[in-house]
Amino acid sequence: MDAIIIAGGIPEPGDPLYEFTQGKPKALLDIAGKPMVQWVLDAIGGAERIDQVVLVSLSEESGLQCTKSLTYVPNQGGMLENLRAGIEKIVELNPDAHHVLTVSSDIPAISSEMVDWMVKTNAGTDLDIYYTVIPRHVMEERFPDSKRTYTRLKDAEVCGGDLNMIRASTVNSKEELWDRIVAARKNVLKQAALLGYDNLLLFLSRQLTMEGAVKRVTKRMDITGKVVISPYAELGMDVDKPHQLEILRADLMRSHQVQEA
Repeated sequence: MDAIIIAGGIPEPGDPLYEFTQGKPKALLDIAGKPMVQWVLDAIGGAERIDQVVLVSLSEESGLQCTKSLTYVPNQGGMLENLRAGIEKIVELNPDAHHVLTVSSDIPAISSEMVDWMVKTNAGTDLDIYYTVIPRHVMEERFPDSKRTYTRLKDAEVCGGDLNMIRASTVNSKEELWDRIVAARKNVLKQAALLGYDNLLLFLSRQLTMEGAVKRVTKRMDITGKVVISPYAELGMDVDKPHQLEILRADLMRSHQVQEA
């Protein structure tokens, strides 16, 4: 399987991370002596089940390295556009690509083992989307001060992960759906309309189980998919706020020192 790393995003003044980036890409934030995205590249590069990597939104001038074949794609200006460009490049390089792994550049604590786990867990299935979630107890045991936002269901309390899988043809074949998903990312009313107000009400009243939520949402969106429950908190430990940056800097510095000892 091939992987796409989405590295878009330059924090602007007013963004919580601007004081750390000062006009530079978020993906290049220093974490324990490496650019944040380099930790992700190291994990992907060491994974046995990944063949090649497409990195979207950065260039060769960034000086990044990967033990797997690495291809750069320029920033296309938006999340959907970057995802589509990455998938198109994967298909150009590998016309037989069926599913691709999508990875955010801001989850530097992931490991090669976790990447292989994701691919192996979903091998032999054929759905449009595989979306990882991390149970609250898993996240808080590993990163007790992460202050993540959780979705409460009848049988679970979870947060979203940033290492997922998607059918290569899905973005282009369901372009209108993806445009609506991106448009709804920061608009509560649009999210409600996208999911359906009946589903939203069930979410808010915690009447839906995990399985029930997946069935309702995929039916509403006319896609096939599953939620992948991750035992690894690292898949959801992204860097959005300064305190999360400091948590990961300390965590990866400790792990780096242990490896050197």
